[in-house]
Amino acid sequence: MHDFVALEGLGIPTMFVVSSEFADAVDAQARALGYAAIPAVYVPHPIQDRTDDEMRALADQAWLTAPVSA
Repeated sequence: MHDFVALEGLGIPTMFVVSSEFADAVDAQARALGYAAIPAVYVPHPIQDRTDDEMRALADQAWLTAPVSA
């Protein structure tokens, strides 16, 4: 989340992929950092054991089928 703030501060549009289990935590952290919302693609939980290729596939699918929050 702090990387998001740093990159956005440099004018680099940023979003991230996060497990759907943590949607409430993302919202709370965004508010704590002064953002109404953080652009995110939510993917099915859990993600910690997924390979890079599986994560890319999840992100691609989420991007195509789910609205991006912001």
